Amino acid sequence: MTRILFFIFFIVAVALGLAWLADRPGMVTVEWLGYQIETSAFVATLVLVALAAVLFIVFALLRYIWTRPTAVAAYMRERKKQQGHEALSRGLLAIGVGDRAMAQRYAGIANRNLPSEPLTALLRAQAAQLKGDRVAARRAFEKMLDGPETQLLGVRGLFLEAQRSNDADAAQTLAEQAVERDPKLAWGVNALLDIQARNGDWEGALKTLAIARQNGHLKADVANRRRAVLLTAEAHEVEAFNPDKALTLTNEALRLAPSLVPAGEQAGRLLAAKADVRAASRLLTKTWKLSPHPDLAVAYAFAKPGLSPRERLKRVKQLADLTSGDIEGPIAVANAAIDAQDWAEARDALAPYLEAAPSARICTLMARVEAGEHSDKGREREWLARAVRAPRDRAWIADGYVSERWLPVSPVSGAIDAFEWKAPVDAIGRGDDTLLIEPGAGADDSGEERASVEDQESAVVVDVTPDATEEKSGKADTSPKRDKTASDRAVKTEPEAPAIVPTRAPDDPGVTQSEEDESPTSLERLRAAQIR
Repeated sequence: MTRILFFIFFIVAVALGLAWLADRPGMVTVEWLGYQIETSAFVATLVLVALAAVLFIVFALLRYIWTRPTAVAAYMRERKKQQGHEALSRGLLAIGVGDRAMAQRYAGIANRNLPSEPLTALLRAQAAQLKGDRVAARRAFEKMLDGPETQLLGVRGLFLEAQRSNDADAAQTLAEQAVERDPKLAWGVNALLDIQARNGDWEGALKTLAIARQNGHLKADVANRRRAVLLTAEAHEVEAFNPDKALTLTNEALRLAPSLVPAGEQAGRLLAAKADVRAASRLLTKTWKLSPHPDLAVAYAFAKPGLSPRERLKRVKQLADLTSGDIEGPIAVANAAIDAQDWAEARDALAPYLEAAPSARICTLMARVEAGEHSDKGREREWLARAVRAPRDRAWIADGYVSERWLPVSPVSGAIDAFEWKAPVDAIGRGDDTLLIEPGAGADDSGEERASVEDQESAVVVDVTPDATEEKSGKADTSPKRDKTASDRAVKTEPEAPAIVPTRAPDDPGVTQSEEDESPTSLERLRAAQIR
């Protein structure tokens, strides 16, 4: 609207000007090169305007002709740039869908049209990775190190290539460079932290953890927990030659994570070694309330030196009463009662867990009770056989890896604080009759079918009492013949099972060869003992 009003105003102004000029006639005389030209002022004005317009048109035409090569070159450059950006877009899409041929093609087009573009180098490197050409990918990432805009991109690419090549030293060096150049990058800080923890560099890991927390890569509670784990790991390492430092480290770890069982157990032992029984008991009790664990119960029982087994049983019962709803308490009481030869107390502690699929630890403890109280070898073997088939107990588990002791770092993924005290997933909801110790189902390599559950039970029983006993007694075996191959396979699979090894009672020297020779070896009698 403004432009229209301005145009109308301009036309009116021109018309008024021409009218004013026409109302005031006059003569204009021009003498040039012997010529004399006379005309009115109005005509002279029109001629001047026309001459100016012609000169303007000629100047514009000459300027257009003069600037055409530059304009053509700029157009070509813009067209190449547009083609390069289009190639980058399509190449990255090809990388995303995994099209190696298209990614390689568009990487070449982008390299011809946009050789200095940072995304072009990234596209070339990723296309080489997708093709499987690690040498070309490494060269592309190394070339990125020359540009200030692509330095960190090159470092990250070389780090990933080093990880794929299992070059731990190169990966650590590149992670350190990334942290040094920009500690705000989470991938560099986390990668360096994992590498240092996996290598056991606890002091370096603690420094890197402080950088991660300072830059907001970890939440406060997660950072405190990981710091406690690293301090506990360092304490385990220095305990042998510097127990005072180990105690300081574990105390700080417990301040950050009071429920950390390894720190509580170690601090309790170290305080007990310094004859500070009250502090050790108080610390172990606090950790037990948060996370009941067998190691804490053992440390608490022996925190006060010189106690008899019955006095230790009394201490353990006091500790177990603090967590009445957890199974670790009754198991700790049963262990202490067996050491004190208080068989009734041990049975009372385990009785609530005997009806519904007792775990391997409970079966093993019952075997120790039967052997210690009645010297009943049949009942003992029955409970040990049930322990082999029983659901697995809690253990230190991280990423599917089951460890007999706590570790600060997962050996599978390298993650810090990955181990948890819990039951394996495959044991949840599986009863005593269904959890069989065998690596798998189906036929073996020779095409034979696996042994049945009854054959496996028989194999376990026969393995306890050697066949040579029957030869010594001179009695013929009247039991039905079994598939020895299947039984042997069942026996061989037992060492692979993660069952807990039975612990021998303190007063039980074990089964001697003479006792085995005198014990009944008939398969039917052993099965009858299991039924009882």
